[in-house]
Amino acid sequence: MEAQKLNGLNGRTELKHELNQIDCYLLRNKLKHVMEVDPHATNDGKYLIRSVYFDNFENKALTQKKEGLLNRDKFRVRLYDYNTNYLNLERKSKRNNLTYKDKCRITAEEYEKIRIGDIKWMENDPRDLIKELFIHMSLYQLKPHTVVDYVREVFIYRYGNVRVTFDSSIQTSFRNNDVLNRDLPMVETNPNITILEVKYDEFLPEIIKNLLQISDRRKGTYSKYQISRMYG
Repeated sequence: MEAQKLNGLNGRTELKHELNQIDCYLLRNKLKHVMEVDPHATNDGKYLIRSVYFDNFENKALTQKKEGLLNRDKFRVRLYDYNTNYLNLERKSKRNNLTYKDKCRITAEEYEKIRIGDIKWMENDPRDLIKELFIHMSLYQLKPHTVVDYVREVFIYRYGNVRVTFDSSIQTSFRNNDVLNRDLPMVETNPNITILEVKYDEFLPEIIKNLLQISDRRKGTYSKYQISRMYG
C-alpha cells in the first residue's frame, strides 16, 4: 500500500497510550530483546526533549487538540539535551488518521526574534516552513506560548519503520516561552504519567503488535502540550 502524502511528506500512523509504572517496566524489558535502542540517545538510552509550542489568545492549538479535529496543524520549536546550537522549527499536521511532520533548522537568534514579535523577516525567508509560520502568526496571532520538557526513551524496529517511545517526567513552564534558558523554572505535571507512542509507516509488524499487548493501558490522544496546559 502506497503511503499517503501531504506536501510531499509521507503520512505515518501514530498511536498513544497512557501507561502505569509496572506496565512501563514490563514492556520496556520485552522490547529491548527485539528492538534497537535509539543510537542518538545517551548511555542510559534516554534524552531530554524541550519544545516550545505556538498558540494564540483563543488557545487555537489546544482547543483543536481537545476536540480531536481530524485536520489540524501544530507548530513548535524543539531542541535536545539543552543544545541551543541545534534548533528545529517543526509543523506537525494531522489529516484524518495520519500524522505528517515537516521541519527546518533555525538559529537561536532567529527564535529570539520570533519570541519578541520581530517576524517581518520571515515573510521572504527561503525556508517554506518559516514563511508558513509567518502566515499563521500574522493571520491567527500565533506566538510561542509554553515550554514543555520531558524525558524520552526510544526503541526502533526497521521493518515498517517503527518507533516506540516512552515519554515521562513531563514538566511545564506555564506561559513562559524562554525555551533557550536552561535555568527556566519548570513545574512537574504528573510524575506517574508515562505516554507510550507507537509510530509506523504502512504496517505494524506482527511481532511488535504482539509485544505491545499489555493488560492495563488506556488508548487515547494524549498530548504533552495538552497535559502541560492543565497546569496553567
